[in-house]
Amino acid sequence: MASDAALRLQLTKLLKSGEAHATFEDAVKELPAALRGLVPEGAEHSAWQVLEHLRLAQEDILDFSINPKYKAKEWPKDYWPEAVPPNAKAWGASVKGYLKDREAVCALVADPKTDLYAKIPHGDGQTILREALLAADHNAYHIGQLVLLRRLLGAWK
Repeated sequence: MASDAALRLQLTKLLKSGEAHATFEDAVKELPAALRGLVPEGAEHSAWQVLEHLRLAQEDILDFSINPKYKAKEWPKDYWPEAVPPNAKAWGASVKGYLKDREAVCALVADPKTDLYAKIPHGDGQTILREALLAADHNAYHIGQLVLLRRLLGAWK
């Protein structure tokens, strides 16, 4: 159905493009390593914490959407890391993990075999459509936080 294809396209754009705001790629690009673990005055989290939270939450949403053996994580322990990245490679690994899972969410949404409206069998009423919208909404909120953190740190163009 044409309207279904249009919905799938719009969901994918919502997850990836940043039509109304900065993209994820722009928000994480070229942030100096020395600033990634700093919590600016007036802020609650470092850029590292927000980045890794984005990755962990999106990974969890994807897992819930496709894994019949899904096991809920503990809030907030399993969603928020310490302020400072654990090592020099953590930032890049988190960015790559986020992008990989975002592609998987987009592929799930774009697949005409995916029933966007069917209840997820192991859930309590959620659908793939709801999970995709949740991921897009959550991601947009925290991408905005990354931009604000970068502004507070003097690292936004």
